[in-house]
Amino acid sequence: MKLWDKGISIDKKIEQFTVGNDREIDIHIAKYDVIASKAHAKMLHKIGILTTIELEQLLGGLQVLENEIEDGEFVIDAQFEDVHSKIEYELTTTLGDVGKKIHTARSRNDQVLVALHLYYKENLAVVKEKTKVFFDTLLDLAETHKDNVLPGYTHLQVAMPSSFGLWFSAYAELMIDDVYLLNAAIKTVDQNPLGSAAGYGSSFPIDREFTTKEMGFETLKYNVVAAQMARGKNERTIAAVLGGLCNTMSRFAMDICLYMSQNFGFVSFPDELTTGSSIMPHKKNPDVFELIRGKCNKIQALQSEMILITNNLPSGYHRDFQLLKENIISAFEEVKDILDIFNYSIQQIIVKDIDIHSDLYKYLFTVDNINTLVVEGQTFREAYQKIGGQVQDGTYVPDTSKKHTHIGSIHNLCVHKIRAKFPL
Repeated sequence: MKLWDKGISIDKKIEQFTVGNDREIDIHIAKYDVIASKAHAKMLHKIGILTTIELEQLLGGLQVLENEIEDGEFVIDAQFEDVHSKIEYELTTTLGDVGKKIHTARSRNDQVLVALHLYYKENLAVVKEKTKVFFDTLLDLAETHKDNVLPGYTHLQVAMPSSFGLWFSAYAELMIDDVYLLNAAIKTVDQNPLGSAAGYGSSFPIDREFTTKEMGFETLKYNVVAAQMARGKNERTIAAVLGGLCNTMSRFAMDICLYMSQNFGFVSFPDELTTGSSIMPHKKNPDVFELIRGKCNKIQALQSEMILITNNLPSGYHRDFQLLKENIISAFEEVKDILDIFNYSIQQIIVKDIDIHSDLYKYLFTVDNINTLVVEGQTFREAYQKIGGQVQDGTYVPDTSKKHTHIGSIHNLCVHKIRAKFPL
């Protein structure tokens, strides 16, 4: 069944190519099409298109379908082009002519659009909630390990003393920036497009303010052409936002892979969180973090795909937009899984004691030693040249009697304020 079927057969090869795997993808938005259909039916009743009895019948039929979706029993059979045709078919089969009225004053285009808006809005909020859980875990780890020294690096060379507290809380604070953008994306999709029809509105006296409130949107897209043009723009925005969050997690995962290696040996994990080698019995590989890194990097590439599909399309609807759904929905599902597994795994991290007196970290305290000389009365330039000369001629001996005394005060200040910064 197709919503646009006029009794004319279509070439099977063309049908297979144009439908693609929409049926499989549309399972993710089935619930939201039902939600929008309920709001639409109530609006049609409000403007006199549906009687009270017809509205009750439609709402009852839609509730049955929503229950099937929630129970995992809803299936989009091969005879249907998409979820929208399946839902209308079920309503018509159950309710007869009443079911045929549900499509009044709307187009499949704005059915897809409003279902996606609802899906995006809810799933952006879920990603934000999961990010907050991960954020809290990182700050808890920062508090636990605030006194554990961690060598700081620039250019992958020993630089200055740091702490695990600073490391954990650094990634936590970066996630605040990611959540700012998540909030912006939520604001972008929290606009009701229903009623734009095929992109040029409807001649029926529809009440778009009513459906906006009914579906819980903050506002609506007033211009119906703009509502249709939001398709593509929404996906580009979301891809950029999810990519930003994934950039933070990918870098964190890379740190973990690096710090787990024998050359660093700063952290480890229980054996059951690592994998082995088929020929090297000593291996304990950080596969979970390597996969997090790879999956996050893949998601970061999604923005380019969204841009290239939609970059120079003229106004109005184009079938190209169908290609946006699969990977943006897959990205949402992937990001949620990544946040869950990252949070689960990082809670089991084993922070090791690092021997900062090792020759590996001989130059870790040059800056602190310079600062000590400045406090004792030398100018910074004199102190820098003195310590620099010792490093150059091989006579430098680190003074660790006042090592990293600045870290504790900085860390305590940061964690308290970072926790309070997280945007609601």
